[in-house]
Amino acid sequence: MWVDPDDDPRETKAETVDERGTLLESLRHFRLTIEMKCVGLDAEQMARRSAPPSTMSLLGLVRHMAEDERHFRRLAGMDSPRIYRTVEDRDGDWNGAIADPAIVEDAWRQWRAESEMTDRFIARYADLGTQTGEATLREILVMQITEYARHSGHADLLRERIDGRVGQ
Repeated sequence: MWVDPDDDPRETKAETVDERGTLLESLRHFRLTIEMKCVGLDAEQMARRSAPPSTMSLLGLVRHMAEDERHFRRLAGMDSPRIYRTVEDRDGDWNGAIADPAIVEDAWRQWRAESEMTDRFIARYADLGTQTGEATLREILVMQITEYARHSGHADLLRERIDGRVGQ
């Protein structure tokens, strides 16, 4: 197991009493899951690809989620240009995930910054039914949680392939 269940930082005693709290707690949980799956890995391990022809790696996953944080804010009507993807390389988040400590450090910095910007954006609105851009905040949060949950499963498999660790 990754951590003793009694010490799992994803499990809190905080009671979610409303929809906003429930959604934000789910988002926090899955963001932390992605982070936990990468703990203790070096640049080579972070950049290790899953299985050909896939370019998926844990480093690519961190870069992809930073890109997705921006995507969800674009759906909400914010000006959030792409970070890694370009017209020439639509998979730049994955393709640029190379075994370089500076690339790993930048990916984590970028992901944390993007997550914080998303959190500040959401906090500006009291009503999750607020229509911003193409969708309501509720719809955007559910899409974001779904994306993190989906990739948490990928992270499980990627980490197991690297060092055999599996976990909750």
